[in-house]
Amino acid sequence: MGNWVGTIVRFIVSALVLMLVGFILPGIRVAGFTGALIAAVVIALLGWLAEAVLGKRISPHGRGIVGFIVAAIVIYLAQFIVPAYLSVNIVGALLAALVIGVIDAFVPTELR
Repeated sequence: MGNWVGTIVRFIVSALVLMLVGFILPGIRVAGFTGALIAAVVIALLGWLAEAVLGKRISPHGRGIVGFIVAAIVIYLAQFIVPAYLSVNIVGALLAALVIGVIDAFVPTELR
């Protein structure tokens, strides 16, 4: 049961981080907390899928340039799955991947 609570808390933190990124960065728009929460789930699922297909080397924990680029692509692609909640251009996706990567180093989130 504690694992579920931790997962829920990480998704809430992820949504808040996504809202913050949408507020401070150009090129990314997030539609409120509910939209950020839905986008965070989609981004986490796309990240999980990318890691399953490409291997652990693209994991944010071993980020490097490949992981950074994959994170930006995941963020960019998420807008096509939930266009009502997330809108991002290429520059916004790159900036968001950078900021989320830095934040994730200090406050683990599910945005992968």
